[in-house]
Amino acid sequence: MATSVIGFDLGGTKSAVVRYDAITLTPQASERTVTSAEKGLEAVLEDVLSLIEKLRTPDTVAVGLGVPGLILQPEGRILRTPNIRSSGPVDALALLRARLNLPVAIENDAHCFTLAEAIAGAGQGSRVCVGITMGTGVGGGIVVDGELLYGHHGFAGEIGHMLLQPGVPPFKSEDTRGEVEQFLSGTAMGKRCEAAERPEDYLEGQVCAFMQPQVFREVAWLCTSIVYLLDPSIIVFGGSAGRALKPHLPVVTEELRRWLLPDTPLPALTIAKRDDAATLGAAILALRAYEKEKST
Repeated sequence: MATSVIGFDLGGTKSAVVRYDAITLTPQASERTVTSAEKGLEAVLEDVLSLIEKLRTPDTVAVGLGVPGLILQPEGRILRTPNIRSSGPVDALALLRARLNLPVAIENDAHCFTLAEAIAGAGQGSRVCVGITMGTGVGGGIVVDGELLYGHHGFAGEIGHMLLQPGVPPFKSEDTRGEVEQFLSGTAMGKRCEAAERPEDYLEGQVCAFMQPQVFREVAWLCTSIVYLLDPSIIVFGGSAGRALKPHLPVVTEELRRWLLPDTPLPALTIAKRDDAATLGAAILALRAYEKEKST
């Protein structure tokens, strides 16, 4: 009997939802919408539910939701969403399960991205895959042998909050943590090069040429820390700024070689293959939630 599963990518500005065939993971239908972040997380979740109901069919067996923020696992409680205001933690998993009456999986959106790329994208066949999304913010995920590495609370892979140059952000800011997101997100690059008229200018052409060598060096520093912590087979970059690294990966690789100890094996550095990685990863997790519930 044919079945389907839904994957939802909730973004701070835009969101996407896709219904997939549950056997082949082939897309069947999709919708995109603007996220009304100014209304707050609780109202946004109501919009999520409405869009899911629009795509849901009688044979839909589960739903997965990717969220940009900290998700406490296994409770599925959203603790913090940087670009969507909230009055406090939201028990999103319990809410969606009750309203949809279906198995539901809720996960960080960059975790979803990494899972999809590890299983059906650029990292397919690799044992240890690290994903780094460089867009409005910086996110990440870790997949080992096809399974997400969650950590004790579900926060493993929060690469954007790792410290890159503690106390020395690249622009004037009250937040002086010097974390990765303050250097390598599209938002940060816009502050570092205010002359840019479009995101592509950050890493292409002459408008922001003054900062590009430093950005490539910072990406290499980040990868150096990841190599010695996780020894990944491959590091996959996504997001608008991450994809813009594509022509510069040879430079980043040489810079990485400079900072690694001699004879340290280098991971492959590559760009994400799938445009739907975030929704597909959410759908894969939904399918696993369904199979787990069915077996109990």
